[in-house]
Amino acid sequence: MSLLPSLHHCPAPAKLNLFLHVTGRRADGYHLLQSVFQLIDFADELHFDVSDDDAIVRVTQVPGVPPEADLIVRAARLLQSVARARGMQVPGARIAVDKNLPMGGGLGGGSSDAATTLMALNALWQTGFTKEELMQMGVKLGADVPFFLLGQNAFVEGIGEHLTPLATPENWFVVIHPGVSIPTPLIFSAPDLTRDTKAVKMLDFSGSPSGFGKNDLQVVAARAFPPVADALKWLSDFGEARMTGSGACVFGSYHTEQQADAVLQRVPEQWRSWKAKAMSTHPLAHLLKSQPG
Repeated sequence: MSLLPSLHHCPAPAKLNLFLHVTGRRADGYHLLQSVFQLIDFADELHFDVSDDDAIVRVTQVPGVPPEADLIVRAARLLQSVARARGMQVPGARIAVDKNLPMGGGLGGGSSDAATTLMALNALWQTGFTKEELMQMGVKLGADVPFFLLGQNAFVEGIGEHLTPLATPENWFVVIHPGVSIPTPLIFSAPDLTRDTKAVKMLDFSGSPSGFGKNDLQVVAARAFPPVADALKWLSDFGEARMTGSGACVFGSYHTEQQADAVLQRVPEQWRSWKAKAMSTHPLAHLLKSQPG
């Protein structure tokens, strides 16, 4: 087969949790969640080059993330191994990453990187896996990976594996990273975490999306990490402020870019901050092929 030599400037967008409820806990310890995942136009950028050998090499140094632990490398090797198990001759790849999304920020950066890797290499290597097949691979890498492969915003349930596509408002966001990295297991293991929020229906959110629900992880994270509490308090002067995921990033939602700009200009300099626009589809969705029927 004739392989494409490279795919550069492939975005791996962030997500925001517009709300995040913990509705229960399974016997195996996994938490049951309900959330709406929102794609935004702030992203890591990945660059892929097909190599003559079969090695998967991350050519960029990522502080604190050795290649063997990187979801980018793990995703590439998983796709390679599944393809070879089906009798395909698959080469290797050299992968570079421009890391913009903070680690431990609740933006899904590692999961999004993994999804972009699966999408891009599936196209480059011409392995021909459908979106559904890639999502089945993605769940082995992390609970959020299938969302990014779905390619659109979603109402999320279960432990994150039940995804229902959902239209969301075309808002602008100001996102603040308060300078701390929060390990997700620390928040979910907290004894004072609310684990019995009443389940909602997707129509409840669709009928009144503005300010819907809450983030059950926010109270725990803000108590354990004072910079999160400080950022939430500051941002709440401009409307409701909310934490995304298990933190540490917090965000405010605004109807217009002008409103977002007005808030962004006033963010204290000690915090990293940016504005982002809601996206309805993943920028690499054109690479995804669904199963017929």
